[in-house]
Amino acid sequence: MIKVHPLAAAAAVPSSSSSSSYVTTRRETFTVWMKSLVMQGNGCTVYNENGEIVYRVDNYDKKCSDEVCLMDLQGKVLFTILRKNQWFFKRWVGDRCNDLNLNSEKLQFEVRRKNFRNILKGNISCQVIIICCDNGQASCYTITGMAGKSAFKITQGNGKLAAEAKRKQSSSGVLLGEDVLTLEVEPHVDHSLIVALVTVYGLIHHRL
Repeated sequence: MIKVHPLAAAAAVPSSSSSSSYVTTRRETFTVWMKSLVMQGNGCTVYNENGEIVYRVDNYDKKCSDEVCLMDLQGKVLFTILRKNQWFFKRWVGDRCNDLNLNSEKLQFEVRRKNFRNILKGNISCQVIIICCDNGQASCYTITGMAGKSAFKITQGNGKLAAEAKRKQSSSGVLLGEDVLTLEVEPHVDHSLIVALVTVYGLIHHRL
């Protein structure tokens, strides 16, 4: 397993004072481990290319809780994610937490499974609507995966790839467990938002 350097990570985690801190001009690669840092807790831990913890979800209540928080290493909440029941279908609503953050745009998203027919066929796909509340603009993403598979893609409304997750391989080419993923985020994409969507996907599949 990759090495973790908490002290170095504390300096490396971007400040939440601006949403642009989570957007870079190059492809970013993360390791997502579907395990919580808290003993006997549920959640996931996200490492950067240097093996430093950058995001974490610690679910103290139970697996597939109705409310989880995506945090940075220091415990600063970046997104609050709520599960809403609506008749047969469920939806997940995320809200970027920007308290004391006057320069950052207010951003919300909603995730729904696309349709029941595809679910029966094993085609697990979700539609994501993202709203920037400050300017009223909305954009659409799609999360597409395969039943029984760890791999999935997140694409923008125009079909352009935003991020891709797949089972992590060791340096010798050996596939690691289903709970260890490599997440590649394309340039100019907010990777904190992508990790929030990965969290929702994990909740849908009862993995955290």
